[in-house]
Amino acid sequence: MPDIIEELEPMLQEMDFGSALVGVVMGSESDREVMQAAVDELKRTGIPHEVNVISAHHDPKKLAAYAEGAAGRGIKIIIAGAGKAAALPGVIASLTPLPVIGVPIQTNDLGGMDSLLSIVQMPPGVPVACMAINGSKNAAIMAAKVLAII
Repeated sequence: MPDIIEELEPMLQEMDFGSALVGVVMGSESDREVMQAAVDELKRTGIPHEVNVISAHHDPKKLAAYAEGAAGRGIKIIIAGAGKAAALPGVIASLTPLPVIGVPIQTNDLGGMDSLLSIVQMPPGVPVACMAINGSKNAAIMAAKVLAII
């Protein structure tokens, strides 16, 4: 299978990434190991990004400020990883017009099905794209694809 990023390379090189950032957000420091694959892929492709740990449950005001201010800072897409109740991607999507890609994090309780179902069961009007459980590398590739067409 050809490397998708290599196929997108010409389009990505034409873009001005000075303002086309990807925000990578995780709900807990314990999610960093899974989300590192997204960060590594963004680094590999040269797509500027920022990484934050913000809990939707423990720090909702900080999360609201982050999500509401993201577009104004030049962010174009947000990748949000969360486990268990996995509210993070949906809360972010409810607070920003930017596309949000959810990454369900595998859990000990239900193997990540709890996270997956929490992310894909969004109400009408609050869309969140959802990757596979622990699929943060694919989230970064999807972010690159979205950036290539906007």
